[in-house]
Amino acid sequence: MFSHLDSKGNPAMVDVGDKAVTRRVARARSIVVLNDAIMQQLQGEDIQTKKGPVFQTAIIAGTMAAKRTSDLIPLCHPLGLDSCKFSITTNGNEVSIECTTALEAKTGVEMEALVGASVAALTVYDMCKAFSHDIVIKETRLLDKTGGKHDFHKTD
Repeated sequence: MFSHLDSKGNPAMVDVGDKAVTRRVARARSIVVLNDAIMQQLQGEDIQTKKGPVFQTAIIAGTMAAKRTSDLIPLCHPLGLDSCKFSITTNGNEVSIECTTALEAKTGVEMEALVGASVAALTVYDMCKAFSHDIVIKETRLLDKTGGKHDFHKTD
């Protein structure tokens, strides 16, 4: 049975009232593939555009989004994050955006990490589309989470 359905099959927020407060950490990644014209704008650790530094802006947007996850995903609990950190690296034409979220709570933070990484990737797209629309957000996935009933670690 899906956790967000009640006994009659109606959508319902999961009742976490009886769960224990634990340290919960989640890490998600989005990968953006940019073309050569865009990657030629890479200077040092960031892509510079007329709109500003792409990766720095993506980190701010991703952080803002992670904090507002419950406003975007209807049945998510509103959470006050203790931490939201980003790592952005490039490998060839791929930009890997990792978002790690953490808090002490009764429910996990994987959706916040996924939303943070996703919105950061969309921000990279938005800021780079003036160079080319040949941009692919090819993957968004949970890498690991700890602190809840079931830990998860990506194995492949």
